[in-house]
Amino acid sequence: MAKRQQLRKRQLAVIEDMFSGELDEQSVLAKHKVSRDVYNKWLADADFAEGFDQRIASAHRQSELIIARYAPLATAMLVQLTESENQETARKACLDIISLPKIGPQKTEQSDKGKKDSDNPAEQLSEATCSRLLAALAEEKGR
Repeated sequence: MAKRQQLRKRQLAVIEDMFSGELDEQSVLAKHKVSRDVYNKWLADADFAEGFDQRIASAHRQSELIIARYAPLATAMLVQLTESENQETARKACLDIISLPKIGPQKTEQSDKGKKDSDNPAEQLSEATCSRLLAALAEEKGR
């Protein structure tokens, strides 16, 4: 197994700036006075590529965390939109709710202890909301 070398400060700075979102790739290279050829050699280096890939994986985890954090709010807002006066808005909200990915509960002892019947979003929908969802489904199926 090859020993992994530490990335140089300049390489780490380039990687960090690539993910800061403030500059595009060429601007980051110019800021750190790194030529395209040198950068391409870095990308071909296994240690640099691994550091870069780890930063990409970290950014994806951060994105997933943000999405997971706001999913309940987004779902609640969609449910509210089903009550909209605008029929098209209500219909689209119903279809969006129906098409939400089914996410099963994680099987952990702690989640089973804290689980209540009221935690089920389907049980929190009003009868009118359920009727609209079913009507939208029927309308979409009829098309």
